[in-house]
Order: sequence, then C-alpha cells, then structure tokens
Amino acid sequence: MSSLNAIIMAAGKGTRMHSDLPKCIHRVAGEPMVHHVIKAAKEAGAFDCCVVIGYKGNEVKNAIYDVVEFAEQEEQLGTGHAVMCAEKFLTGSGDTLILCGDTPLITGATLTELVEKHKRESNGVTVLSAILPDATGYGRIIRDAAGTFTKIVEQKDATEEEKAVTEINSGMYVFNTEALKASLALLQSDNAAGEYYLTDTISFIKRAGLKVAAMPLSGDRINEIRGVNTLEQLAEAEEIMHARKAAEA
Repeated sequence: MSSLNAIIMAAGKGTRMHSDLPKCIHRVAGEPMVHHVIKAAKEAGAFDCCVVIGYKGNEVKNAIYDVVEFAEQEEQLGTGHAVMCAEKFLTGSGDTLILCGDTPLITGATLTELVEKHKRESNGVTVLSAILPDATGYGRIIRDAAGTFTKIVEQKDATEEEKAVTEINSGMYVFNTEALKASLALLQSDNAAGEYYLTDTISFIKRAGLKVAAMPLSGDRINEIRGVNTLEQLAEAEEIMHARKAAEA
C-alpha cells in the first residue's frame, strides 16, 4: 500500500479576523483550527504532515502539539507557491493530501473516503468538491455531458453558463505525489494576481494523460468544507462543532 502524506496550508494572516493572532490558531471547541485539520488528516492515514507557516510562524509552531514537520512560506504568493515551499516533503511514490489550515470542520471520515476513491480509480488528482445552494465566489467544477470532470474555473473567469454550476472546489485535494511534483515545476505566475495557483496543476496533470476526478459533498456534509475568515464564521464553526459532538455523545 502506497504511503499518504499531508500538506496543510497555514501561512495566512487572516486580516478579516481583526486579530493579531495567526488565523489558523484561532480556537474551535478549545483547539486551534489547524489542529482539527491535522487530526482529520492523520485519521485518514496521513501520518506524516507538513504545515506550511508564514505569518507569525513561531506562534503557529508553539500552538501545534502534534508531531508535524514545518515549511516556511515567507511571501504569500498563492496556493501553488505554498505547496512549492513544502516540496522537500514530497518524497516517495505515494499520495499527498493538500488541506487548508482554516477548515476545522473537515473530518477524517470524509478524507478517508476521498483517498479511497482516489486510489480505487488510480487518479492523478481527486478534488474534494461540494454542491452549494449558492456557489457565488467559489471556483466551479465543470463536467462534460457524461459527468466527467473537465476543469475548475474561477468565478471571475466563468461564463454565465459556468456560473450557474453549483458544484464548487473546496480547495482540498489528494494528488499522486509524483504527478504533483512534476506539475509544480510547470507552474507560472503570469496572471493578474501574480500568484502561483495550485488549480493550474490539475490541467497539467490532465494534459499528461492522468485521470482527474471530483468527489462532491452535499446536504449537511457541505459544512465540512467551510473556511473560517471572520470572527462570525469562527462562531458558526464553533456552533456546528458543538452540535456534532452532542450528536456523537
């Protein structure tokens, strides 16, 4: 069985939180948000985790008591750049989960399901997606008439027809590690933001002839992909987490 690693992007400041604390260590249910993500990754079998730190990196290091590795992203130049900063961690012929440090509601069960689908279908990359009642602002998962994944298109680049799609990209993935490394080498920042987008690697992997798929969450499970960017969203995540724990009790 091939190995599974995880890279967790946690370098952002989180300006909209109106706090000096790095965003990923704000607490939900008594634990830093990033801790919940590490726990879910490890439950899915990713025993080696690398947390990409940036803003107040030492504070993030001190808040994490799990055994993890760290990579530093001195400048925040996009999601692709965050993964490039952790490139030394991409070894072996297994698979790599790419996760976000500000999604505390993601579960080990969902990541396990994602990894199992990825392995079963021998995919180059499998995207965790969700069907939202209102997809405004998110990158859309575009499929062909047969329902096969074709691409991810960002809201600003989407046609009216594409904007009507309600399946969105969660920003969480599992990649074949070798395919990820090869595609990172092709990334360029020739876009309006001057950033390296991780989503660009997906088209490179598809072009290389490897399979790409998306696993959509729906119903109550869409809460798992919620990112926390404001104190209001932090309070909502806290409420959902407490309700989940009460249901499990």
